[in-house]
Amino acid sequence: MSERVRVRFAPSPTGPLHIGGVRTALFNYLFAKKHGGDFILRIEDTDQNRYVEGAEQYIIDALNWCGIPFDEGPSRPLQNDSVNQGEYGPYRQSERKQLYRQYADALIANGKAYYAFDTPERLDFHRKDHETKGKTFIYNWHNRLKLDNSLSLGAETVKKRLDAGEDYVIRFLTPQDEKLHLTDIIRGSIEIDTNILDDKVLFKSDGMPTYHLANIVDDHLMEISHVIRGEEWLPSLALHQLLYDTLGWKAPKFAHLPLIMKPVGKGKLSKRDGEKMGFPVFPLSWNESIGYKEAGYFSEAVINFLALLGWNPGTEQEIFSLNELVQNFSLERVNKSGARFDPDKTKWYNQHYLQQQTDKKLAELFKADLQAKGVDISQPDLYFEQVVSLIKERATFVSEFWELSDYFFVAPSTYNERAVKKQWKEGTPELLNRLVSILETISDFTSENVETQVKGWIAEEALSFGKVMPPLRLVLVGDMKGPHIFDIMDMIGQQESISRIRKAITTL
Repeated sequence: MSERVRVRFAPSPTGPLHIGGVRTALFNYLFAKKHGGDFILRIEDTDQNRYVEGAEQYIIDALNWCGIPFDEGPSRPLQNDSVNQGEYGPYRQSERKQLYRQYADALIANGKAYYAFDTPERLDFHRKDHETKGKTFIYNWHNRLKLDNSLSLGAETVKKRLDAGEDYVIRFLTPQDEKLHLTDIIRGSIEIDTNILDDKVLFKSDGMPTYHLANIVDDHLMEISHVIRGEEWLPSLALHQLLYDTLGWKAPKFAHLPLIMKPVGKGKLSKRDGEKMGFPVFPLSWNESIGYKEAGYFSEAVINFLALLGWNPGTEQEIFSLNELVQNFSLERVNKSGARFDPDKTKWYNQHYLQQQTDKKLAELFKADLQAKGVDISQPDLYFEQVVSLIKERATFVSEFWELSDYFFVAPSTYNERAVKKQWKEGTPELLNRLVSILETISDFTSENVETQVKGWIAEEALSFGKVMPPLRLVLVGDMKGPHIFDIMDMIGQQESISRIRKAITTL
C-alpha cells in the first residue's frame, strides 16, 4: 500500500469489553501489522450518561492480556519526536470536545446542517402518532419543514431562540433524491437511496457531539486510513460518507466485520448466552462475570479462535501463532455472513495451547492453583513438573490438574464404589499381600525396574494381569484413572506405594 496504514479500535467505556469487541481489535491489529502500520486505541466517551468507572482501564488491560497492545492511545501517546503528539492526541473524545463544535458550525454555515429545537416530548408525540397510523417517524426531507427547526423558522426567530439559551441539537441536512454508491472491502458495492435516511443529530443539547460527528472528525484528524468495525455500524456508512464529502475530506476505506452469532438459535452472541451455557463472553472478569483469563484460557488460544470467527485463511490450517496470523491475514478473506460461536471449539484450542506450554510453566500455574485451594505445595519444583508431564495430555485447563493428579500428593481416603465392586475379588487381598513382598525387595524403585519386577512375578506365578493390575491402580489412586501405574509408583515412592496397598487391604 502506498499510504501509511493507520487503523483504530474505538470502544465506548460503558462496561466490559465483549469478546466481539476483542475480535474487532484483533482484526485491526492484524491488518496494521501486516502492512507495517499503526494500531490506535481511541476511547469514545461522548455519552457521559453511560460512562462506567473502570471500563477504560479494563479495555487496556484486556488488549494487553490478549497480546495485541496498541501503538497509540490514552496511556501510550505517540513517541515519534518528529510528530507532535498534539497532531493525533488526546485519545479520549471527552478531552477533544473543543474540536468538534467548529465542524458542526462549519456545516451550518455551509447550509449542510441546521438547528432543531424540537423537545423530546414533541418528538415522542410524533413517533406515537405515526405508530397509530402504522408508519415509522423519520426526521428528514418529507417532514423537516413542518418541525421546529431553523429550516422552518425565520433567521430572526432562530437568533432570538439561540440568544435566549433554548435547548437545541444540530442535525445533518441529508440530501434528497440522491443515490449513494459506497464501497466496503468485505461487502463490495453498496447503493443507498438518500430519501430513506434520517437527519441524524450531530451535536447534542448537552454540548457534546454524537458518535457520528466525533467519529468522522477524529478519523480525519488522526489520519485513519482504514475503518474496520462491526457490522452493526453498516447502516451509518451512508451518513459518514456524506459527512466526509460535505466537509471536503477524503474518506478512509471501510470494512464491516460479520457478527459473532449464538452457538444455537438466531441472533448475535450475548452475555446471556454465556451465562446460560457456561462459557465466558469477556476477556477478563468483570463484577460477577468470569473472563477467559480467569476461566483458565491461554491468551494465545483466545486470539486463535477469535481470528477464525469470520476470517477464512483459505487452507485447512487451524492453529496459528500471532505472527502467522499477521502474515496470512487479509480483509478480502473475511466472510460477509455471521460466524457461529462454538464453545467446544474454544476448549479444543485451549487444550492445544496447554500442551504447547513447558512443564515448568504449567507447574508454576499448577502450584498457584493449589496454593489458592490451600493444598501443601512444599514438594520440590521438579516434582510438580514431573506430575504435570504425566497428566497434562488429559487436561484442557490447568484447573483440572488437581482432579487428575491428587493421588500424587495425598493417599486416597475413599475408593470408587463401582470400581471396587468390579475389581475387588475374594482373592485380591492375598494377591496384593504377595505383591507387597515383591515390592519390598526392590532396591531400584524406578518406573522401568518396578514394571520389570512386577510383570516378571506375574508371569512366574502364572497370574492374570487383570487380577493384579486393575486392583493395584485402584488402591494407589482410589479410582481407575491416571497415567502409567508404574510411573505413579515411581513418583510417590516405595514406602508410600506399599503403605497405600496395605491401607486398602485393611479398609476394603
